[in-house]
Amino acid sequence: MSKLITFFYFIFISSSFPFFFLVALLIWAATVMFDRRLRLLHLYTSLWASFYLMIIPFWKVNAVGRNKIDKNKTYVVISNHQSLLDIVVSFTLYFHFKWVSKIEIFKIPFMGWNMSLNQYIKLKRGDKESINKMLDDVEERLSDGSSVFMFPEGTRSETGVLKQFKPGAFLMAKKMKVPLLLIAINGTRNALPKKSVVFNRKQNLTIEVIEEVPYEVFKDMEIDEIAEITKRKIGAYVVENIRGAVDGGGDRA
Repeated sequence: MSKLITFFYFIFISSSFPFFFLVALLIWAATVMFDRRLRLLHLYTSLWASFYLMIIPFWKVNAVGRNKIDKNKTYVVISNHQSLLDIVVSFTLYFHFKWVSKIEIFKIPFMGWNMSLNQYIKLKRGDKESINKMLDDVEERLSDGSSVFMFPEGTRSETGVLKQFKPGAFLMAKKMKVPLLLIAINGTRNALPKKSVVFNRKQNLTIEVIEEVPYEVFKDMEIDEIAEITKRKIGAYVVENIRGAVDGGGDRA
């Protein structure tokens, strides 16, 4: 049944992509001259992504702690990473940010083209030149007043237990003197596991805004220290990370 539902869902997505992208293109053309940060286009993209979640009847999505986001501030947003669904679920927070995403996603027709319209940031993993370009782009977006959303693990965790956090997000937050916004995502790994395209049924998906960490708190810390403390804070809210710690297979939060 899961395979059948997944098949029809992908048929619907594939057939609806052109329509949603056309609307995105019209919004971009109408607003790009006065909406420098493309806030309206990002809001539309958030609605687009949320719609795809709403039409799955056996997934319940909970966005917790939206009130902790100061929409007048610019953040480096960091989260754990369990599934491709993390990107879709994160749009349900409905605040303005730019993604850092692997370059392959930008090549997907319509969806990837919309990411380019939004001026999200491309990254070719393992490529030093691309990493440097990504950091330059992050700095530019932060300077413009757009928050930037990053997964410091770098890739999805197959077990759900947090991987080591890479330094890029923390380097940027410290260099640009902006606060960190900590996010925890649960349930997506079970709903759409890594290396799978089959939706598992009856899943609760939760994205939770944990806290803002002001620049003043970490300005005198070393990057490795910021990464480790942040990992532990997020890990305290990640179900699989907690289980891994209890079983001796992960970090204690």
